[in-house]
Amino acid sequence: MNKLIAIAFLGSLLQQGVVAQEHRLISLNEVLAEVQEANANIRISGLEADVARADYGMSGAVFLPNVSISHTGFITTNPLMAFGSKLNQEVIAEADFNPQLLNDPNSIENFATIVSVQQPLINVDGFYRRKAARSTFEAKELQFKRTKEYISFEAHNAYMQLQLAYKMVAVLTKANQTANANEKQAKDYYDQGLIQKADWLMAQVRASEVNDQLRQAKSNLKNASDYLGFLMNADPITGYKPQSELLPAPTETEVRSLTLENRADIKAMQKAAAAHRANYRAEKMTFLPRLNAFGSYELYDQDVFGTNAEGYTFGASLSWDIFKGTERFALTKKGKAEADKAQLELAEYRSKSVMELQRTQRLLADAKSKLTSSELALEQAQETLQIRTDRYKEGLEKTTDLLMAETQYVQQELAYYQTVYEYNYAKAYHSFLTKE
Repeated sequence: MNKLIAIAFLGSLLQQGVVAQEHRLISLNEVLAEVQEANANIRISGLEADVARADYGMSGAVFLPNVSISHTGFITTNPLMAFGSKLNQEVIAEADFNPQLLNDPNSIENFATIVSVQQPLINVDGFYRRKAARSTFEAKELQFKRTKEYISFEAHNAYMQLQLAYKMVAVLTKANQTANANEKQAKDYYDQGLIQKADWLMAQVRASEVNDQLRQAKSNLKNASDYLGFLMNADPITGYKPQSELLPAPTETEVRSLTLENRADIKAMQKAAAAHRANYRAEKMTFLPRLNAFGSYELYDQDVFGTNAEGYTFGASLSWDIFKGTERFALTKKGKAEADKAQLELAEYRSKSVMELQRTQRLLADAKSKLTSSELALEQAQETLQIRTDRYKEGLEKTTDLLMAETQYVQQELAYYQTVYEYNYAKAYHSFLTKE
């Protein structure tokens, strides 16, 4: 029996050691670095930029040549093909003009190696489509940059939420100890007949409430830790603890007015609108003719990969699709509508961004003022609690008054740290909105 108890105790110690190992102390800089390296959204946005870059590379076909090499072979008794194959091989003789051989030739083998080149010369619609592809690629690059900035802000916020969660647990842990001590003291006073049973029950209720709040705070802490790990794309079983405590952010950098035109997301919207305008112009240019050059160098022989005879062909073609039903008219109207829509979306996004920045500036000013008030309220509640505690020990205060003062102090302390978080969040969000 003693051996089983020892084994169970040892297992408990090992389990506690494992839990401790899974609890990682981490700094904000480490969080930001790991998020930039491993976050799934950042990697997806980077791959989208790579896709757009590849599309832009494909658009180079509008002015680059298309070169192909082929080698074909066949055997035939077809009169036309047989005579033509001998001509290509440069082996025609007088006997080949015998009408009997022309009409019923012997089988002939022909092998041809052909190098073909097609060179676009004037494809105006292709030029505009390449321009659109370039604008789309640049927009995706800017979106990738803004995604990294947003995820960094989100990680910073998650870190601050984790700091707040640890503060909440610390405050409620202390409050829980105090509530339990008050409940025990109230029980002693009740046993001595110094207070009524209702006062003792009230102390029990208060202890139970604080215990429930503490349990909820611990759940919130685990949730905040899990979310931070999710942003870093880390092992979900690892818990995190911030190296630094939740303190008001320094106020060296005050609110500054910046133009939003240099922000990555605004510039991305501008590039997207430019891409739609270029596509619209490309659709209009499909009504113009296209000029392309072509050429080929040919080698013929009756043996595989033979080079007995050679020839070449060079030329140019001017093609013009005069009418393709209503397709091109419809595509042109569609392109114009998409270009107009993109321009309106840009104007709306810019206006919304200005409004959001102004709202955040007001939020930051309000949070700063609220932080000052919260500090004073916390100091007052702490002083009141100390006075009532001393008087309660001397029998000069009611249990209800002490519990009310204790409740008020805990609420003010929780409110203070919540206000610190709100102030830090407002500063971080303002920095994100004004980031060039």
